[in-house]
Amino acid sequence: MSRDRYVDFLRAWAISLVVLGHWLITALVREPDGEIRAPELLATVPWTQWLTLGFQIMPLFFLAGGHAAGGSWTRARAADGTAAGWVGARALRLLLPAAVYSCLVLTAVGICSTVGVDPNTLELVGWAMAMQFWFLPVYLLLSALTPPLHAAHRRWGLLVPVAMGAVALLADTLVVSVHTPYVGLLDYVLVWGVAYQLGFCWRDGLLTERRPLPAALAAGGAVAFAALITLGPFPVSLILVTGQTPSNTDPPSAAMLAWAVAQVGLCLLAAPAIRRLLDRERVWRAVRPMGGAGMTLYLWHMLPVLIVAAAFYLTGLAPEPTLGSAAWWGLRLPWLLALGAVLTGVVRALRPLERGLALLHERTRPGPDSPRLWLPWLGLAASVTALTRFATRGFAPDGRFPVLPTLGLLLGTTLLMAGRRTTATRNRDKPRPAPREFA
Repeated sequence: MSRDRYVDFLRAWAISLVVLGHWLITALVREPDGEIRAPELLATVPWTQWLTLGFQIMPLFFLAGGHAAGGSWTRARAADGTAAGWVGARALRLLLPAAVYSCLVLTAVGICSTVGVDPNTLELVGWAMAMQFWFLPVYLLLSALTPPLHAAHRRWGLLVPVAMGAVALLADTLVVSVHTPYVGLLDYVLVWGVAYQLGFCWRDGLLTERRPLPAALAAGGAVAFAALITLGPFPVSLILVTGQTPSNTDPPSAAMLAWAVAQVGLCLLAAPAIRRLLDRERVWRAVRPMGGAGMTLYLWHMLPVLIVAAAFYLTGLAPEPTLGSAAWWGLRLPWLLALGAVLTGVVRALRPLERGLALLHERTRPGPDSPRLWLPWLGLAASVTALTRFATRGFAPDGRFPVLPTLGLLLGTTLLMAGRRTTATRNRDKPRPAPREFA
């Protein structure tokens, strides 16, 4: 089956809006003593929380991920691949660039800590460079659960995301009403897992074989979201706002689930028109490069903020109108253009690294018949734990170097690479057909 251009477009669109959204709400203020502070726009100017309805696009990333994973796992099963080999290969594809990124950032943190950089400044920078990491442990967990989730999909179809959604609602009720500890952690997998599971259903035609279903998802999700934020206890913001309880993202709430369902419906309704556009080679040539650079954009998109801040805010060259004023919004355009120019340079500079990581992935990813198939699971567990720590505390918690998470990510990535099938081992075994490449 050829690649679905619309699925690749959804990934590119989601990453683009995540980058643009983070840049748009980032506000910097230079204090009289020269310290740079980052006030929270969504908390300071409350009406801006409505903007998150357009920029919280991650449900579509999980939808596209489920669509792609369903096809990839189906092909792996047909080639007699193992779950451990498949999960390890897909995990390593994300972890290699994330590990290199983390290594470079942590090296900078270590140097800055050694030379005596202010701990508060270091903590702020470390948080900014890790704020996007929340996505990685969740996605890795769903990738690890793909074999049983897809088996359930093959047996029960649409009943699976319905059941997951029902359990997510129950868990969220316990979180909001009686503040049951740790139950909310389930919603990270359940709420985003609904979108991921719907990706399986979409790929197999279960969402499109009944014409009213996409419209019903869009309308039903939108109505439920409106009811939950007006009649229920949930805020409108689909991004974490300090001091806001309950939150729609920490953990993902019933309102986030409703919005995810609405987005899936809108995505399906828009598919025919956008696919016609993507069939035009000129349009596709503009979209296609985003697929190859998607992980780089996602990981590195806050570096331009630090570069521009150093160039214009530390030097006092940047004008600083009142946050949220007309003048402040007027300066958003040159701000975004400057960040875009810097990010373009960063992406171009990282192209050799991207090619090197792609080659390293091919040489080290666990094979479907590797003799050490237990290693990917250990590596995945260590990596998810470390990435979760970075996502919640940043790269410099309390202005210090995070030793244990760093060792955990190093151990996890090493174990995943160690699960490969070596050339010597292959030569000793009988020849067998090579597995198909995973899309």
